[in-house]
Amino acid sequence: MSSLLAVRELRKSYGHLDAVKGIDFDIAPGEIYALIGPNGAGKTTTLRMVATILKPTAGTITLDGHDVVRDAAQVRRMISYLPEEAGAYKNMKAIDYLTFVAQVFFAERDRVERAVSVARQVSGLGERLNDKLGSYSKGMTRKLLLARTVMTEPKLAILDEPTSGLDVLNALEIRDRVRELARQGMSVLLSSHNMLEIEYLSDRVGIIDHGVIRDTGTAAQLKERHGADNLETVFGVLAGRVRADADREAVAR
Repeated sequence: MSSLLAVRELRKSYGHLDAVKGIDFDIAPGEIYALIGPNGAGKTTTLRMVATILKPTAGTITLDGHDVVRDAAQVRRMISYLPEEAGAYKNMKAIDYLTFVAQVFFAERDRVERAVSVARQVSGLGERLNDKLGSYSKGMTRKLLLARTVMTEPKLAILDEPTSGLDVLNALEIRDRVRELARQGMSVLLSSHNMLEIEYLSDRVGIIDHGVIRDTGTAAQLKERHGADNLETVFGVLAGRVRADADREAVAR
């Protein structure tokens, strides 16, 4: 598998606290890779290091041949990041907000126009783009923020809880848009607590706990490997919260 993103022996410490303890993973072009784990497992810290927001304590992150620390400026042109808690300017019309963001990224008028065109398509908000963001529902806002995240056509989109707090229909729309963008060649590093979302979206899953990746594979491979009917049980087993089938049977005997 050729890698767009390669993470090797990645570590992050805060004083005596080791938040990430030497993890490795790769993401191929057009692949959706989910990094999941309990709260405090190190997943958001990892996402922020890949996004150049945090500097690793040790290890390397390479994106399309560029070191994320040494070549941070070049890397930022190839990535986008949607944090779990993200907002926009409520007094601006949505279309003006998208144009403003595009102008921050691009100096050329044609690139700005293309970015806004991409955002229009991805958001699916139509004429509501002419309304102020203060009038938007949470679902509409999240669709707009996803559009803002991918409007620059990044090689890698980093999405932290992309459908957090959304109803089923809005969540389905966003998931379908993410999958379509991946089919078009964009790679995705995803984190979510919704295991159904992870199974639906992800090509591969890495489960992290206490700063260590416990296992990696497709959802089907992980379920088979750990004798589980669903990804939630795999999650629980690898995080030490649930006994595997063999252990449960031994206890029963």
